[in-house]
Amino acid sequence: MSGSYQSLNLRDPGAVIDAFTRGARANREAACRRGSIDVAEAPGRLIASGDLHDNPLHLARLVGAAGLDGSSDGDADSPAHLTLHEIIHGELLINGMDFSYRQLARIAALKADFPEHVHALLANHELSHISGAGIVKDGVRVVDLFNEAVVSTFGDDAAAVLGAIGGFIRSMPLALRCETGSGCAAILCAHSLPDPALMDRFDAGVLERELTEDDYIPRRGAAHLMTWGRAHRPAQLLELGAAWGVGLFILGHERADRGLLVVPPNTVVLNSDHEAGVYLPVDLASPPTPDQAVAQVVPLAVA
Repeated sequence: MSGSYQSLNLRDPGAVIDAFTRGARANREAACRRGSIDVAEAPGRLIASGDLHDNPLHLARLVGAAGLDGSSDGDADSPAHLTLHEIIHGELLINGMDFSYRQLARIAALKADFPEHVHALLANHELSHISGAGIVKDGVRVVDLFNEAVVSTFGDDAAAVLGAIGGFIRSMPLALRCETGSGCAAILCAHSLPDPALMDRFDAGVLERELTEDDYIPRRGAAHLMTWGRAHRPAQLLELGAAWGVGLFILGHERADRGLLVVPPNTVVLNSDHEAGVYLPVDLASPPTPDQAVAQVVPLAVA
């Protein structure tokens, strides 16, 4: 693995705070950052992932596939752009606590190491830590269990660690826009898109400006709406595609039992957390159609 990602001491509050601080700075100051999103341009490669939910094995395989660890899985001389989202709140609890702050810290360190190639996208589970709206998953209040793990690990330093986590989450881009440079429309990777019933509340101009605190307000703010939508409809997808110049949306958030779900006419949903999880490798100069993506996804179980 790369330097700080590999060697990060996840029990040292100073090291963890530093990782989140450096990751937040990289999110904001990377040359790829434009307003509330990151932008990549062809030529180049993309490793697009779906919800990760604290799966460290799949994270390691994604990092390798992107060529960010120096392994033979990727091209270390020409790393790919790597999207990561829905990073925290996995199923495995330790003593009834959720220690997925560790995966978030690793990804913050990875962003600091590769600021132009790692794109840690805002998702609803991360947003729940700064919006004041909790999430109940399988009857569990996941934000509380996450915070309890931080307190258990860092004691008197927990408040400072949680503050650094909040700073990193606030710095996360809403999406990665990939300009294909081939006469094709762009690719947009995001955790989700607004619920169709809430489109009248959504500011589609959010991708062209900086985020504000109002954007994080539950069920009203543009960032909140952008990370919580499901059951997208063809008319909505075509409307957003036309407004943003996007020909392919790569999303997460919805369950895809086989790792990939095609949502006509221009969208694929990826899952990277479960046993059938996948990633989608993309040549930015030759973007796939949704149907072509079905044949191109790579199972993470054998990656």
